[in-house]
Amino acid sequence: MSNENDTSRIHVEIWSDIACPWCYIGKARFQSALEQFEGRDRVDVTWRAYQLMADTPVGEGRREVDALVESKGMSREQVLSMFDHVAKTGADVGLTLDFEKAIAANTFDAHRVVQLAGDRAGEVVDGLFRAHFAQGLAVDDRDVLLDVATEAGLERDVVAKQLASEDGADAVRSDLAAARELQIGGVPFFVGNRRVAVSGAQPEDVFLQLLAQA
Repeated sequence: MSNENDTSRIHVEIWSDIACPWCYIGKARFQSALEQFEGRDRVDVTWRAYQLMADTPVGEGRREVDALVESKGMSREQVLSMFDHVAKTGADVGLTLDFEKAIAANTFDAHRVVQLAGDRAGEVVDGLFRAHFAQGLAVDDRDVLLDVATEAGLERDVVAKQLASEDGADAVRSDLAAARELQIGGVPFFVGNRRVAVSGAQPEDVFLQLLAQA
């Protein structure tokens, strides 16, 4: 683990939600920028929880399209047209976003798994994004969460016991509270050393500037 008092290190905190396509795109763009950054070995990344639709019922299993048609008062054609633009943007950075498959889910437990993943948090986040946007899996299903955790290298039995308890819940609530304190109104939201911030799935050069300024 890094020494928090080591001022030579750069700590980037990323508030995002698993059900947010722009968070998925933003992660890919940030990762690409990080790989180009000369000081990448000095960068520590912490994934922070944010919930866009915290009131989504667990286990409902509705398609994302249907949920948005109802909640936004838009037609199915309007929603699919909006999603088509996002899917094409994702494809430009090598991501598959299949909104016809995506299932609306409560992401609280998914965020708990990320919190519990330690150094493998980034891999878990990737797995959750793929499950939600490419595979059409419900990321509020415990078996799906365990599959993602196992694929990322975590011990399935350990994560199962943690999910059966309240482990990680306080950490998620702390992230949500910090987002309110920082007045974060949307995600993805990137904060470098609590000094500079970038909102949205920005181009790579913007993230390179963030890293340089941090």
